[in-house]
Amino acid sequence: MAKEVATYISQLTATNPVASDSVSVGDDHIRMLKTVLKTQFSGLTGTTAVTASEAEMNLIDGVTSTTAELNILDGVTSTAAELNILDGVTSTAAELNIMDGVTSTAAELNLLDGVTATTAELNYLDVTTLGTSADSKALTQASGAVTIAADVTISGTTPLLTIGDAGAEDTMVVFDGNAVDYRIGLDDGTDKLEIGAGSAHGTTSAIAIDSAADMTLGGYINFADEQAIRPEIKDYAETVNAIGNTGGGTQSIDLSLGNVVTATQNTSATTYTFDNPSATGKSCSFTLILTNGASNSGTVWPGAVDWKDGTEPTLTSSGVDILNFMTVDGGTIWYGFHSVDMKSP
Repeated sequence: MAKEVATYISQLTATNPVASDSVSVGDDHIRMLKTVLKTQFSGLTGTTAVTASEAEMNLIDGVTSTTAELNILDGVTSTAAELNILDGVTSTAAELNIMDGVTSTAAELNLLDGVTATTAELNYLDVTTLGTSADSKALTQASGAVTIAADVTISGTTPLLTIGDAGAEDTMVVFDGNAVDYRIGLDDGTDKLEIGAGSAHGTTSAIAIDSAADMTLGGYINFADEQAIRPEIKDYAETVNAIGNTGGGTQSIDLSLGNVVTATQNTSATTYTFDNPSATGKSCSFTLILTNGASNSGTVWPGAVDWKDGTEPTLTSSGVDILNFMTVDGGTIWYGFHSVDMKSP
């Protein structure tokens, strides 16, 4: 009698039972084969037929996944066709694990169907901080604001930058300085283009331009001795340098403080100096309205002043004299003109 003892297929002897064995030995072999199959394939406890082919079963040949890793597929409802989508995938386990926790639906994932972007191109969407630009990253918006941490170039045949959407609202570009901010923008309340200091319209405005292209200045213009070519001046005023009582001694007439000067001779003699005229080659003039110029020992003029016939004017001791002075060589020579004792008729 030839009957082995076996629990698994590998323990079976292919030549058993032999021809001389009795029928009962053959029955024992059949019962043993059932036990071997149920033990070897203990997981097949249901009533569904296994339809995998040898080729499909051989796909598992060489798999080093653990039971826990294979159990990840437990409950997967994908069809063979859907699983075959992974055929040829070269992603590593770490790369595939990026999908761990993804809650996208099949429809949402199918949005990627046909995408030809490379990994590097898709990584542009991996944004570090929403609303802030970064190298090789897509630009996003956060809380209604975008911060661009780099230079911006607008190019093309006719580059155009539009700020605003025709709504009733202020628009501006703010230059964020260390000590002082500056702005350029549209003040919707006045419908004027405004340039000024600070980041709020209506405060410290330097220039305001209306729809007729008329410009209003909020401060003075310092030409720094440069030319203003062909201006037409209307309704203008000049700054008055009001010296007041001279007090005797030396009195500077500083032309940087104004080209109309008023003074009163009230104590001892006063010696005048003319300071800060325009540079040589430029005409510079000023008017001096002098009260009581001949009183209290009188007035001493700079030696650079040339008078009519070389004679200094005689000033009034109780009244107002108006004198005009002009130079074209930076004050090397001043030309003096005098109107005596100005009074009401």
